[in-house]
Amino acid sequence: MDETTALAPARPPTAEGATIAILVSLTFCHMLNDTMQSLLSAMYPMLKDSFALSFSQIGLITFVYQTTASLLQPAIGLFTDRRPSARILPFGMSFTLAGLLLLAVAGQFLLVLIAAALAGIGSAVFHPEASRIARIASGGRHGLAQSLFQVGGNFGSAVGPLLAAFVVLPNGQGSVAWFALAALLAMVILSNVSGWYKRTHLVPGKKRAVAHRHVELSRRRVGIALAVLVTLIFSKFFYLSSLSSYYTFYLIHHFGVSIRDAQIHLFIFLGAAAIGTFLGGPLGDRFGRKYVIWGSILGVLPFTLVLPHVGLLWTGILTVVIALVISGAFSAIVVYGQELMPGKVGTVAGLFFGLAFGMSGLGAAALGVLADLTSIEYVYQVVAFLPLLGLFTVFLPNLDPPRRRAA
Repeated sequence: MDETTALAPARPPTAEGATIAILVSLTFCHMLNDTMQSLLSAMYPMLKDSFALSFSQIGLITFVYQTTASLLQPAIGLFTDRRPSARILPFGMSFTLAGLLLLAVAGQFLLVLIAAALAGIGSAVFHPEASRIARIASGGRHGLAQSLFQVGGNFGSAVGPLLAAFVVLPNGQGSVAWFALAALLAMVILSNVSGWYKRTHLVPGKKRAVAHRHVELSRRRVGIALAVLVTLIFSKFFYLSSLSSYYTFYLIHHFGVSIRDAQIHLFIFLGAAAIGTFLGGPLGDRFGRKYVIWGSILGVLPFTLVLPHVGLLWTGILTVVIALVISGAFSAIVVYGQELMPGKVGTVAGLFFGLAFGMSGLGAAALGVLADLTSIEYVYQVVAFLPLLGLFTVFLPNLDPPRRRAA
């Protein structure tokens, strides 16, 4: 037995331990990032009162944030696929830091919009690159890695309203500045992740053999599949924007609950969404991405149709069920798209994360106008039919047989 063979068994555990640490680090930073991002939407009731904003202006804040992120993410994903950089993650987080500090001192609506744009830039840099590195560190379990990464973001989004209710609301807008410490912590951790990535994947002169799973589909079928995925993302995130941006207003206006109680309801909804997100990836690994996408989007339809017509207790129960079911789709969509377009991991992640942000922003703006013209109750009656678009999943090719044969 030669020396190389003798040492071989000791190496995989070390590499596996390193990649698990990277996945945990990325998940934790995603939690910090989305906690900070969700503070903005959680502060909407406070900002509405402080600046005497209409629902249309509330929607504009979300539109600026989401649109900034959505326009930049595909470009950043494409750039990092072609020219990988170890420094881009902590650099992007610095924009989030600046946005938080500006939001803490903003005394007029325009400055709030600029703070939202800075936060959008931070998300645009973080999501596609962190998602790409998570796939690299996945050890082949791409669905699980993507879900683990995304559940960090969902958990952060759920924590944001609680922090707004128990920290920002009692202490005022200026207390947002304390959360800049979370951005600094994330920058430190992401610098370590970037160091690992540079050492293991950006060694000068070293060529890495990368195996891609190629699916034998024509460009036309790939184009149709991408169009379906875009439609499904529209359905999912346009609907979810009605809850993430206006659920607190619906509870306050329709049921007369307090702002703090409304924030707690929002936390419960977002926490359920985090659980649903985590389940989506492993289920896709086991049963197939297409079936998870189908069940997640179309399966939520009965609950969305009933939601506008029930009392407070059943509203809370139904929103938890909706969050659990619909949230599993995005991990499956991202991994499905990466398998559909092998070799373009960052581009696909940037495209789909960008679309998610863009659809959320467009939905928030459009639904805000609709709420001003009609009522917040009417909004939920209209968006209840969006999951019907899940029927288009029938046009997605089934990639799972070739994926399993490749495995």
